[in-house]
Amino acid sequence: MSTIAATPPPRTPLVLRLLAIPGTVCVILAGLWIAGGKLTNDFALAMWLSAGWMALAGLAAVAIAFRSRAFRWPVLGAYAVTAAVLAVYLGSSVFMDDVVNERVATAAPAPAGASGGREQPTRPVNVLLSAGRFESVRHEARGVARAIELAEGGRVVTLTELEVDNGPDLRVYLVAGPARSEGEVEDFVDLGGLKGNIGNQQYRVPATVDLERYSTVVIWCRAFSVLFARAPLRV
Repeated sequence: MSTIAATPPPRTPLVLRLLAIPGTVCVILAGLWIAGGKLTNDFALAMWLSAGWMALAGLAAVAIAFRSRAFRWPVLGAYAVTAAVLAVYLGSSVFMDDVVNERVATAAPAPAGASGGREQPTRPVNVLLSAGRFESVRHEARGVARAIELAEGGRVVTLTELEVDNGPDLRVYLVAGPARSEGEVEDFVDLGGLKGNIGNQQYRVPATVDLERYSTVVIWCRAFSVLFARAPLRV
């Protein structure tokens, strides 16, 4: 009596197993972006939602590993590496301070004209255009922001004696309007990543920016869409 050998299940193509790696990473990051940056503007709640999403994604990765030998290590490996990188990135930015003490421009207020009784300077000097103190919004902050026109040309924003909580992906924005809440941070100019959450630093302002319109300096967490602090600039 002859026996028929069982047909082994077809092997999953290597290309599909390799595509599972970036696919897993993209799903994790997309979910993290939604959980942390879109569902809420509260930083603490965003962190809890992000942690919950990572736990859910981990359970899904384990479930896939049990159900499919072909995708077991691509999915588990991608999840483990992504989680480790995110933990280091978020941990270092939240629990460690970045101290920066650049040499920043200084300036006095613009001199009055002849009718004001002051003489015009005999040589070009830096001119203080506006200034304001930082106010806490979602996080404690202090320091002074100044907009300065440089003697050699161009304008800069300086942040001096700055102390603000650290966080992931912090940016320095010039915002049109008072920027009292996240909903008011819509029309802005991005001056770049915050160089340090403590210390003195300087940022160049593009020549096309109207400082009378964009008159509030903001520390913004781009990763979680959270307004850390603001400094309304006044003449």
